[in-house]
Amino acid sequence: MAPKTLIIFTLFYLTTTTTITTAAAAAAKPSSTFIKTSCATVTYPALCEQSLSPFAQTIKRSPAELARTALAVSLKQSQSTQAYLNKLKRLKGLKPRERSAVKDCLEEVSDSLDRVSKSIQELKTCDRVRGQEFIWHMSNVQTWVSSALTDENTCMDGFAGRVMEGRVKTSVRAHITSVAHVTSNALALVNSFAQKH
Repeated sequence: MAPKTLIIFTLFYLTTTTTITTAAAAAAKPSSTFIKTSCATVTYPALCEQSLSPFAQTIKRSPAELARTALAVSLKQSQSTQAYLNKLKRLKGLKPRERSAVKDCLEEVSDSLDRVSKSIQELKTCDRVRGQEFIWHMSNVQTWVSSALTDENTCMDGFAGRVMEGRVKTSVRAHITSVAHVTSNALALVNSFAQKH
């Protein structure tokens, strides 16, 4: 009798688990399609999809949530780059010009981080307003994210010239490129949300 009950329970468990998994996959599919379609319009679509897909359940099919999540990804990447530059500037063995360029770059990234952070807060306000007030708040978001992108690109100015070529420049460029690409994608998704509203 006991083995029979165990078999029935196991079959019930497997059926229920499969149904729940299938339902979860079905629910995630429209979100994934929405992310893929939205990311097709940005400059770096593969990066967009890769960075936003883990948040499909949160984003669902909401352009506002998509823009917010893209900004959050940009913020996290900026924080990571800021931490890296802080470590780098304390490294022994940096040439004076490299140290100076890293410090300047750190300032630009910190400004960028601040602007993206303010944009996330401002975007929350957009949920509660309509008409001209929405346009005004959204304009702030677009301006700040655009300025953040400029800051990130300006960061590499201090590394101009052949004398600055080397591991430090290559490493900083890799981090800055990564931040600039996710910020560029975030700006495109913010602009897209503004147009749809």
